[in-house]
This record gives sequence, structure tokens and C-alpha cells, in this order.
Amino acid sequence: MTPSPTTDRPAHTLTTRRPPSGTAVLDPVPLCAALADATRWEILAVLGDRDASASELAEELPISRQAIAKHLQQLAAVGLVEPVRVGRAIRYRALGARLGQLARHLETIGRGWDARLSRLKDVAETLHRD
Repeated sequence: MTPSPTTDRPAHTLTTRRPPSGTAVLDPVPLCAALADATRWEILAVLGDRDASASELAEELPISRQAIAKHLQQLAAVGLVEPVRVGRAIRYRALGARLGQLARHLETIGRGWDARLSRLKDVAETLHRD
């Protein structure tokens, strides 16, 4: 395993932190790192419409089958796709649960920012009136 240059943990693992209550919390860094590539977004878009093999994806996208396979491994490592054996072929399907978790996490952060900005606006308006 190759450590991530920014976190010293393997780049392809999806980790979760566990708060004291025992509820798993999404660690968005590996997930966002996997999503920070235009080709992986294209692959996810295709797999969002239908399951496909690496060979089928390579016919649609302007990169080699080997490069597609590497991208699929990275997406699978963070739980965004899963391989499904169909006869002798391995097809991939998109999994929406991790994206849903990330969206909820980002929404929570966004609501926190909105609340802080609202409080700041109230303070500024109070100071302006006085």
C-alpha cells in the first residue's frame, strides 16, 4: 500500500471515524480524493445509467482498458462501485450509498456555515444600528 502524501494512510482505503457514541462518521477525504478526477466522474456517470465491464467502458471513453481498470479499482476501494461477476465477465455497478453519505455530510457543513453567517449578519446589523 502506498501512503497518501497528505495523510500517511493508504490512499485507496475508505476510513470512518467513530465518535464516542459508536456511530460511524464518514471520512470524506478518501471519497473526495477518488472523486477528484474527471475520468472517474465519467465512469461513474456511465455506471449510473447501466452496469458495464472495463472493456465496454474503454470503448466509450477515450482511455485504455488498463486505465479504466485502475480507475475502477480506486472507485471500488471507496465504495462507489462494486464488481459483479456475470458469467465469465466482471461488470461494475455504481453504488449510491457513499455519495448519499457524502452529500449529507456536506449538507451538514453547509448548514453550519449558513448559521454562522446568519449570526454574523445579525451582529453586523446590530452594530450598524447602534
